Amino acid sequence: MKTSQPGDRPASDAENAARGDMYRFVATLLSHAPSREILDGTAALTGDRTALGQAITALAEAARGTDAAKVEREFFQLFIGVGRGELLPYASFYQTGFLNERPLAEVRSDLSRLGIARAEGRFEPEDHIALLFEVMADLASGAVQAPASMQAEFFGRHIEPWAAQFFDDLAIAPSASFYRAVAEVGRLLVDIEARAFSLAA
Repeated sequence: MKTSQPGDRPASDAENAARGDMYRFVATLLSHAPSREILDGTAALTGDRTALGQAITALAEAARGTDAAKVEREFFQLFIGVGRGELLPYASFYQTGFLNERPLAEVRSDLSRLGIARAEGRFEPEDHIALLFEVMADLASGAVQAPASMQAEFFGRHIEPWAAQFFDDLAIAPSASFYRAVAEVGRLLVDIEARAFSLAA
């Protein structure tokens, strides 16, 4: 994944498409337990020598070392559980300690401003990490038309304040195995994007 550096030309369409693909890939793994098909695709990934590339290689190895049934159980224990899962992947919880608080209202306001409505059949609050990554995917790829500055604004308001901590917590969650590798990819993606937006400001 490439991001603009100070003095560089603006990110190309191909670079933004790659950013969008990365956001969407992580969002898919965080929104529901991956199918065998998704695990097979993940197992076939190859990374480069960058930190993110090495994390992708580790994720591919983790996918090869598990199966869909195991990951489904892991996903349930992490994010659903009996009563609740080990983690609550919501901006409101991480920023206020409670669900359905001010961060959710702010996300809803910005989604309305962007003309984005919750997809039919999706019932989780809009400040779920997977949904926020999906929005970033659409902004990066151009699927949602918005000023370029909106990417940095949305990221800075709704992802940067808490997502790194969420991925740190996911990496050490008792039930995490496959998702420990997912956490490293997510953490590095957030770090890369935060630094790129900061440098571009």
